[in-house]
This record gives sequence, C-alpha cells and structure tokens, in this order.
Amino acid sequence: MKGQVQLHRLACPALRGNPLGDPVERDCVVYLPPGYASSAQRYPVVVFLHAFLGSAAGWLNVAPFAPSVPERLDQLLDAGLPPCIAVFPDGWSALGGSQWANSAATGRYRDAVVQDVLGWVDADFRTVPRREARAVVGRSSGGYGSWQLVRHHPDVFGHLAAHSGDAYFEYCFLPDFPKAAGALLKAGGVEAFWRAFVQRARETKMAGDDHAVVNALAMAAAFSPKAGEPLGLELPFELETAAIRPTVWQRWLAEDPVRFVPQDVQAFRSLQTVFIDCGTRDEFGLRWGARMLARSLTAARVAVTHEEYEDGHMGTSYRFDRSLRLLLPRLARQ
Repeated sequence: MKGQVQLHRLACPALRGNPLGDPVERDCVVYLPPGYASSAQRYPVVVFLHAFLGSAAGWLNVAPFAPSVPERLDQLLDAGLPPCIAVFPDGWSALGGSQWANSAATGRYRDAVVQDVLGWVDADFRTVPRREARAVVGRSSGGYGSWQLVRHHPDVFGHLAAHSGDAYFEYCFLPDFPKAAGALLKAGGVEAFWRAFVQRARETKMAGDDHAVVNALAMAAAFSPKAGEPLGLELPFELETAAIRPTVWQRWLAEDPVRFVPQDVQAFRSLQTVFIDCGTRDEFGLRWGARMLARSLTAARVAVTHEEYEDGHMGTSYRFDRSLRLLLPRLARQ
C-alpha cells in the first residue's frame, strides 16, 4: 500500500456504564493517505460504518482474490483521486451490533462516533474539522447508521453514502419475526434462548436458524429498549402467536429511514452528496427501501445518486469504489 493503515485502541467515554457490559475501549482503524507523514497538509475525513455482526478490525479481513476496503481506497488515491483520512470505528455489541444508535439497552454508540471517535481524530490527526470535509459511509446496518448520524448531526457530516442500508422495515425485518418467534418459544423465552445461543456459538458456531433470532433481538435493543424486560428490550411480536404488537412496532417504524428521512428532510437537504445503492437481488428486500428513499429525497429537491447492481447483499465491498469516486472530489479541503 502507498498509504498507511493503523490499528488504535480508543477509549469511548460515551459507552461507559452500557447495560451489556461491553468494552469502553474499542479498536479503531485509521487509514492515512500517501505523503501524510512528510507534509503539513490537512485532510478531509471519511467515516466508515460496518455492518451487523461486523467490527472495526473486520475491515482488515482479507477476502480471496479481492482487496480490503482500505486497500481499495489506497488504489483509488494512487489512481489520482483526492486524498482523505479514513476512519473505521467499532460498533459491535454483545448482541451482535448496535445499529450505531443511542439505546438504553445497548449504549450510546452514535455519541461514541460523533463525540469520542471524531473528537479524537480531529485532535490527533491533521483533519479539516468542518462538516463539508466529512463523509459518513456505511454498508447494511452501517448504511442505516449513516442515515441516523446525519439525521441527528447534520452539523457534523456534509456527505453520505448508504450501501444496501436497512430501510422499509416491513420488508427487511418483518419476514424474520415468525422464525424468531418460533425459535424463542421453543427455547422457553428470550433469556433461555440467549444462554443456549451464546454457549452454542462459543463451543461450535451459530446455527442456520440463529441469525433471524439474533437479528430480531439486536434490532429490538436498538429500536424498542425497555428496562425490566429480558435483555432490556421489548419484542415487536408476541411469542405465543407471533402477532405484531402495534405499539412496539410503531417504535420500530419511527426509526425507519423511509419514515424519518422525509420528516427530518431539512437535515438531508444540507448534504452536499447523497449516494444510495442496493443489489437487485438483495436477500433482505433492501432494494425497495433504497428506491423509496431516493424518490422521497428527489421529491424534496435533494440531489441523489441512486444506483442498482446485479448482485445480492453479501460480498459487495467493490461498491465502495463507486461511492468514493463520487465523494472524494467533493470533500472540502484546506
């Protein structure tokens, strides 16, 4: 590589006292562009948010015959695109992920990114500390997190890219509810399932049916936390019948980008770049939520680049080449 990849261990005070007892110190990967060490130049920052069941260090994983995302970025800069500092924070939780949300059931992961990670990056590296010089980019749950970070912090980010982001919850989450209800009912409830799952995953591996349950529990922790309930979360369906619990489901829908982006559209109008994509064969039906978001933003006179590609949900890191080619020339510089 022409640039440099660093793995740091970073304290995130926003995560202190989190109810799952997850670490306050987190890995954080930083990519520094070629020439960083020998110059006094300041650089824009791109924050990458990983998917559910991902981690900061996961960005460094090597796939057969394919470059990692930091390597892809390095190749793009070597080909002449304007340089940046890239930051890869950690949003893992004991439930498999945080949706990059502030939740009473998991902790303040959104604050950890905005306050702790970006605060540290601006203090320790030569950044351009302006919203016009910052982009948030994510895939799957990370794409979802990109919408939430801009929704709550339009003063921090001026550019957004959401790759196959969770949107239109009726399609991406609702189909798993009957599977999750059946597994939880068979196990004897949330706590009994979770104890057996953790033991199974540690001793062997996740079973094929586990993902639907773990995903439902992690999303409930993000969207419908409730003190006093098992794992501190309220399920959006009944265990005995799998019937939707309307009041809880409405809490989930309030956190659906298809709903909150039009409601909070002023935050998104301030963006200088919006990139949305999804595969036409996405296994979670995310293609349709991406289309809905692109349509609603376009109707609100927000300039959107919306692309579809012939692929599914997994193994699509090559799509970062598309968003970065669009984003990097638009980031503000010194």
